[in-house]
Amino acid sequence: MNKKIKNILQKKNKSKIISLTAYSKNIAKILDNYCDIILVGDSVANVLYAQKNTHKISLKKIIEHSASVRQGVKRSLLVVDMPKGTYGDVKTAEKNARLVIKSTGCDAIKLESNKKNYKIIKVLVEKNIPIMGHIGFTPQFKKKFKVEGQTNSQIKKLYREAQLIENAGAFAIVLECLSPNAANVITKNLKIPTIGIGSSDNCDGQILVTDDMLGLSGFYPKFVKKYVRLDRIIEKAVKEYSKDVKLGKFPSSKNYLNGSKRK
Repeated sequence: MNKKIKNILQKKNKSKIISLTAYSKNIAKILDNYCDIILVGDSVANVLYAQKNTHKISLKKIIEHSASVRQGVKRSLLVVDMPKGTYGDVKTAEKNARLVIKSTGCDAIKLESNKKNYKIIKVLVEKNIPIMGHIGFTPQFKKKFKVEGQTNSQIKKLYREAQLIENAGAFAIVLECLSPNAANVITKNLKIPTIGIGSSDNCDGQILVTDDMLGLSGFYPKFVKKYVRLDRIIEKAVKEYSKDVKLGKFPSSKNYLNGSKRK
């Protein structure tokens, strides 16, 4: 087993697991100093390509972004989302997962649950392809964004789903938009770590889309805390640059490559 994955497993019930998304080397390099897991999420479809959902992001695009992120990651566990339609059966899933790993050097693959693909997870794990699961709101398979696990019956079904993913061999599981009670039941009863997004602090760790928490994406659901309004900082810098160019203040002589002054 990958040493980084062992470290993630050992954090269960001991210390919180820190996770964020990245789509480029520059961001990944910063996150790598603080994150246990960096995910190249299919959320890149929304964040960078302005798509209304994650359904049409291609495997090629995911690989390109993951290869860039890989260059900035040294210590964190690098996980890559498999896009919708790339793991519909065992043969397709294995072929595409191996391509992603070979092309990007990532440490693991993440698959969203459709409550049927447990066998795919099991086979991939048996073939030494580490898998992170994902239940609750799974954007590739569900349209309605809502909190799940609000009744005892719903919690039992979610727990069973998580249990089947664990039994299939996944090393961790993302819990998206689960009620605090559901997150608590699943986290306490699974042996593998749970990574929450919009699922309370009852999980073993947390993940957010980096562009959301930096105030860049324009998508700010209640579960996201904006730690900075980076959009305003960038706008201020661009505004100053624009002003300097118009007034002839940039470039100045100190910016000239040959050191000569303006005539």
